[in-house]
Amino acid sequence: MMTPPPVQLTRDLVMIGGGHSHALVLRKWGMNPLPGVRLTLINPGPTAPYSGMLPGHIAGHYTRDELDIDLVKLARFAGARLIMAPAQAIDPKAKTITVKGRGEIGYDVAAIDIGIHAEMPGIDGFSAHAIGAKPLDIYASRWATFLEQAASGAAAPKVAVIGGGVAGSELALAMAFALKKRGVEPRVTVIEAGPEITARTKAAERHLRSAMKRWGVTALTNTRVKRISAEAVHLGDGQSVESHFTVGAAGAFAHGWLAECDLPMTEDGFVRVNECLQVLGHEDLFASGDCAHMGETPRPKAGVFAVRSAPVLAENLRAVLMGAPVRPFRPQQDYLKLISLGGKVALAEKWGKSLAGPLLWRWKDQIDQKFMNQFRDLPAMAPPPAPRDMALGAETAQVLCGGCGSKVGPGALSNALKAAPWIGRADVLTGPGDDAAVLQVGTARQVITTDHLRGFTEDFGLMARIATVHALGDVWSMGAKPQAALMSVTLPRMSATLQARTLAEIMHEAGAVLSGVGAEIVGGHTTMGSELVLGLTVTGLVEGEAITNAGARAGDALVLSRPIGAGTVLAAEMQGKARGADVRALLQEMARPQGDVADILQNAHAMTDVTGFGLAGHLWAICRASGVVAELDLEAVPVYAGALELAAAGVRSTVWQDNLDAAPVFGDSGARGALLHDPQTAGGLLAAVAAKEAETLVAALRAQGHDAAVIGHLVEGAPAVILS
Repeated sequence: MMTPPPVQLTRDLVMIGGGHSHALVLRKWGMNPLPGVRLTLINPGPTAPYSGMLPGHIAGHYTRDELDIDLVKLARFAGARLIMAPAQAIDPKAKTITVKGRGEIGYDVAAIDIGIHAEMPGIDGFSAHAIGAKPLDIYASRWATFLEQAASGAAAPKVAVIGGGVAGSELALAMAFALKKRGVEPRVTVIEAGPEITARTKAAERHLRSAMKRWGVTALTNTRVKRISAEAVHLGDGQSVESHFTVGAAGAFAHGWLAECDLPMTEDGFVRVNECLQVLGHEDLFASGDCAHMGETPRPKAGVFAVRSAPVLAENLRAVLMGAPVRPFRPQQDYLKLISLGGKVALAEKWGKSLAGPLLWRWKDQIDQKFMNQFRDLPAMAPPPAPRDMALGAETAQVLCGGCGSKVGPGALSNALKAAPWIGRADVLTGPGDDAAVLQVGTARQVITTDHLRGFTEDFGLMARIATVHALGDVWSMGAKPQAALMSVTLPRMSATLQARTLAEIMHEAGAVLSGVGAEIVGGHTTMGSELVLGLTVTGLVEGEAITNAGARAGDALVLSRPIGAGTVLAAEMQGKARGADVRALLQEMARPQGDVADILQNAHAMTDVTGFGLAGHLWAICRASGVVAELDLEAVPVYAGALELAAAGVRSTVWQDNLDAAPVFGDSGARGALLHDPQTAGGLLAAVAAKEAETLVAALRAQGHDAAVIGHLVEGAPAVILS
């Protein structure tokens, strides 16, 4: 029986922000995606903090990883592309979203869930000397730094919180508890403009004041802030509160860029939505969470409403994408407030009644952990069943990696090149085997190379940047200046509208890399297939002799400009095992051009870019061509964050075994040794340089922000790679 053809992509659903409602929609989507829809999530970073556990994290009860929803894993589960950059504008007429550093992203249906902030620019000195309690991730990071400084004596443990209420009180108690736990006596002050700390029940006020007294928190009510300086909060009555860490928690403020969009807004900058969560006047645009204002059923800015709205939002997004009717969201009138009191004690308040104790903290912890476990333990989707009957020698294989992890093994390629006839011409100066061919064109020398990559991220714009940097590596490694490129693009099956949007993204990002290094796209070819494949044929001009693999000398030092482990991290990301923060750091480095590296290493005796055959394979190529032995210092080789742990856990890219067989390293073992054979995409430049210049060159590379290192040296002997 023939396999049914894949469904063509016809609609773009774009979700702006990784807030609680969007995170739940993504999880639900992953369990039941709508065929024909390309799902995109735009978020500034790889994680989204869960607000319910923030006070516990500040107090030290939870680690940062426990606080964060890993959007990289969640996007992989949902089959979504994740664009890790902040949105800056929405044009509901053109149906585009402007993303910082990425230009415009088109949509058919979109949703907004970007939360709020607590910055208070209206207070003189706030921007320079204080921080808002939201965005949570920025506050949590700054607090961790201050806590270490206070614990070490580098900063006085004096903290001020502008604004009481539940949020300010919780955070003040959490910070006081954390400081006391680190062995310093805290001086935390809550500054509230109103007559009471929270304006809730008398019982709640009593519990909060009791907890504040226990942990050394002073509450000033009926007090207004005039300005903030580096070490104090200056009050309206002329007094001041000494503070070395000042936090704003006096209200919820909308992100300013939304107000500049042509959307229906409240006076204070929140997006107006109807009862179905659709932005007023725009049936194809939704908003939820704290950034939205439900005019018919207004509610406080609280995460519980974002969570409760998620099932309705998920259903309505599908409905609009299918042309079906939507349904209303009916929020509850009141909700249970569980308020942390510094230590593992909580206050419960609902319907005007309050109660406090350790059991309530445990209850709160169970609720929070249950919510987060939805994203920590994503449902395992069953793979397609293996065929009942298979030919001799056939077996089910690991899912093919993307990038250089999907390359044909070096042994098969080497044998194919040997079998291919090469006549040799006077104007063809190098034959198969080096990074690029060198051609004599009149009086000029030109290098030419080609590279194609199977996509490993659904963010096709980012993939285009990485593929371009990857292809340019062969030009840079031969000491040439990039000149021109032909692009070859294979797109998944999609409608003409999505083709146009996708090609525009790809060409914009690839073109930006090429123009940035003095080259340009001069043509190419497009087609459709089962998945994304990006290829570039690149030319470059070289003055004098090209740098090849064959010029290395005994006594040279080996310099590597970029860490290894990319293939392992990418393979783990496909399997849902890599940390989102590690994946983001890797992708950012892979997308970074290395023209400045090539300039610094322009006097190298031999040079190559480390790509599909791994560090060992490409170093072996230099040894073989130059007739030397490489003595490698394994501990000196830089490694991408997370790669070592993943390699120790047995994660391997699909071409790893072929690389190991083709270029064994004498003496390698363990996880770090395994990474020597890990295929790299857009890997670093590996250069053999005069030993006396090596440290100076590495210092110059590091000054440009490259994680470069001297990783070994070359000696006389039969070609080999050994560990020193």
